[in-house]
Amino acid sequence: MPIRKPIVAGQFYPADKNSCIKQIDEFLQLAAIDENLPETISAGIVPHAGWTFSGALAAMVFAAIKKRCEKVDTFIIFGAVHNYFGKMPAVYGSGFWQTPLGQIGIDGNLAKQILKSSDAINDISAHRCEHSIEVQIPFIQYLFPQAKIVPILAAPNQPVIKLGESVGEIINAIGSKEKIVCIGSTDLTHYGPGYGFTPVGASQKANRWASEINDKLFIDLTLQLKAEEMLASAAQNYNACGAGAAAATVAAAKKTGKTKGLLLAQTNSSEITLQKTGRESSESVGYAAIVF
Repeated sequence: MPIRKPIVAGQFYPADKNSCIKQIDEFLQLAAIDENLPETISAGIVPHAGWTFSGALAAMVFAAIKKRCEKVDTFIIFGAVHNYFGKMPAVYGSGFWQTPLGQIGIDGNLAKQILKSSDAINDISAHRCEHSIEVQIPFIQYLFPQAKIVPILAAPNQPVIKLGESVGEIINAIGSKEKIVCIGSTDLTHYGPGYGFTPVGASQKANRWASEINDKLFIDLTLQLKAEEMLASAAQNYNACGAGAAAATVAAAKKTGKTKGLLLAQTNSSEITLQKTGRESSESVGYAAIVF
């Protein structure tokens, strides 16, 4: 059986098991969860930068899921694409993923159902150099040690809408026999000269525009479950690097009966750098934690 080895352990998150667990515990202690959570949670949106920047928000989403459901059988994780250039969503359909916390199994039966009911393809090699799913796995292993996963790379194009809808229909058909949760992995606006995106100049004021205006536009569409508009906004405004993953998640959540999302937290790398070092950065990447 294929085993997908970690590629960003030691870079985006600790490569050592004990250090990994210690950092997750620290994030969870900071994850103040509002009591006004949805009665049930079927999906979430998480960022995928290095844990220093995005770990606290990712932990918040998984902690919210844990609060509403002690046991999850399978997480379907839609990942942003950075090095995969295929047009069709790519499923990692069998085997295991490895992290410093050990191995987690692929839900092969669910993967087969998804492949059968959508335009997704079974392409293990597509996942070899992508990190957007990998950085979520230790949170799942720690909080839901019995869970399996179905990793799916979702490019920001039309097939992800059908993919998400198909996943939602599969979840509906399974019903209460298994608890399945969808996770979409995306960061928001990448702003600054280094990212080649400076529509309102390069300054701290511009970083605030990226967060308060550009990121908020994508977040609001996400909270309203407007998958088509999310893809269009990202293409026009460059406000999500994983718009396909987020749109697939929203389409699935909508099929399962969700009508709105809940924003748990929003921040950006410039704010985090200021908190940690006392200095603001000339560039910024946005992050959001959302549940449905």
